Amino acid sequence: MPTKMTLMATSLTHLRPLSCAAVSAALYSSRLDPQPPDLIKWVKREGGFVHPSVKIAISEPYGLGVVASDDIPKGSDLIALPEHLPLQFGPVGADSPMAKLALQVPEELWAMKLGLKLLQERSRKGSFWWPYISNLPEKYSVPIFFPGEDIKNLQYAPLLYQVNKRCRFLLEFEKIVVHELSNVKRDNHPFEGQGVDSSALGWAMSAVSSRAFRLYGGKRLDGTHNDVPMMLPLIDMCNHSFHPNAEIVQEREAGDGKVLVKVIAAEHIKQSDALELNYGCLNNDLFLLDYGFVVPSNPYDCIELRYDAALLDAASMAAGVASPNFSSPAPWQREVLSQLNLDGENPDLKVTLGGPELVEGRLMAALRALLSNDMESVQNHSIDTLKSLSVEPPLGTANEVAALRTVTALCVIALGHFPTKIMEDEALLKQNVSATADLAIRFRIQKKSVIIDVMRDLTRRVKLLLSKESATAQS
Repeated sequence: MPTKMTLMATSLTHLRPLSCAAVSAALYSSRLDPQPPDLIKWVKREGGFVHPSVKIAISEPYGLGVVASDDIPKGSDLIALPEHLPLQFGPVGADSPMAKLALQVPEELWAMKLGLKLLQERSRKGSFWWPYISNLPEKYSVPIFFPGEDIKNLQYAPLLYQVNKRCRFLLEFEKIVVHELSNVKRDNHPFEGQGVDSSALGWAMSAVSSRAFRLYGGKRLDGTHNDVPMMLPLIDMCNHSFHPNAEIVQEREAGDGKVLVKVIAAEHIKQSDALELNYGCLNNDLFLLDYGFVVPSNPYDCIELRYDAALLDAASMAAGVASPNFSSPAPWQREVLSQLNLDGENPDLKVTLGGPELVEGRLMAALRALLSNDMESVQNHSIDTLKSLSVEPPLGTANEVAALRTVTALCVIALGHFPTKIMEDEALLKQNVSATADLAIRFRIQKKSVIIDVMRDLTRRVKLLLSKESATAQS
C-alpha cells in the first residue's frame, strides 16, 4: 500500500512574538533541545527498525536529514515504525478543551489540529514522544515567520494572500485558545497550564505542515480507509526529490495484524546519499508555505491568474488579435464558459499558466471558443479536445495562433506586475541578504522564470504553426 506525503509542515516557556519571529541565518535551525536524545536509538528501543547503514547527518541544502553511511541495495527496509510511534491527533472526549479547540480549526488548515496534539505532548512532562519532539527544529523557514519586509519581497499576490490568511488565523486562534482555556483547571488543561500564543501555535502548525504524512487509518463501513495525518519520527527527516530513492509503504504484520509504517529503498542507494521521498507534485507556493524551501526549475510550478474578460480583451488587442469579444460573448460562447465553470453561479475564475499543462485547459478552451465565430465548428468538438494543448489546432491555425498570442500577451502583463526584474533579483542574491530575504528572492525568480518559459514555449508553437501553414500553402 504505497502512500505519499501530503501537502500541505520556540519553547512554550520562551515564546517569540509572531511579528518578530524569523528563521536563523541558515536553514539549519537548532533543535528544541540543544542535546536531544538519540532518535535512532529511541526508535529501535520502542520496537522500530533502522537499517544499520542509516544515520542522521547534515544533508545539503536542507540541514539535518537521514543519510546512507554505506551502500544499501534496492528493496532494503530502511526504517520501520510500529503503530504506536507515529504521532496523530487521536480520540479525545467530545467535551474536552482539546476537542473544543480542534473544532475551531478549518479543514484547510488541518495541520493546526495535529499541531495542538504536538503542543500538548511538548508541554507534558515525561511525554512518550519527547525524544522525537526534542529533535524538532526550534524555528521554521516558512513565510508566516518572515519579517514583514520579506513577506512583501515575495512579490506574488496569491502567496501573499495565503501568508496573510495564515497569520490572521493564528492571531485569531490565539484569542480562541485564551478564551477556551481561561477557566480550565490545571488537571484538565491540555498544555499543563502553560500559556500558548500565536508564535507557539505557528511553530506547531509549521512543524506539522512540513513533516506530516497522510496515511491509511481505520476502515470505513464501505471498506475504504480514512486518511489520517501523522508525524513519523525519523522518517520525516527524509528530504524531498521528484526522483526519490525511497518510498513509504504501510504493511500489516502477519502475526498480530499490527500496521508498520516503512521506508524502503526504491533503488540502490550509494554511500553518503541522502534518503529522499517525493513530498508530492507541488508548486513552489506550497513548498514555501508548508516546507520552507523553493525547488529550482520545479516542473510543477505555475502562476495563478484570474480569468478576467477585460484583461483578456486588453491582452488579445495587445497581441494584434482583431475584434476580441471576451467582454461580450455570444450566448453559445457563454454556454461554453459555463461548461468550463468560468461563468454562471459560483464560477471558479482561478486559472494557471506553467506546470505540466503549460496553459490550464479551461483557459485554452475558453480562448479557442471566444476567438472563433464558427459556433458549429466549436460545438463539433468535445470540451476535452478544446482544453488540450497537445492536439492539432481543433479550430484551425489562425484561431490557434490568436489564442497562443493572447496567452503570451497575458504573460507580458503578469511579468509587468513584478516590481523587479530577474537580473536585479540575481544581483540582490550576491549581496549579504538575510535567509528569509534570500528565500523570498529565490521564490520570485522562479515565478518569473515560469512566465518566461511559458512565453518561450508558446512563441515556439506559434512559429511552428505558421511555418507549417506556409509550407502547406506553397505546396
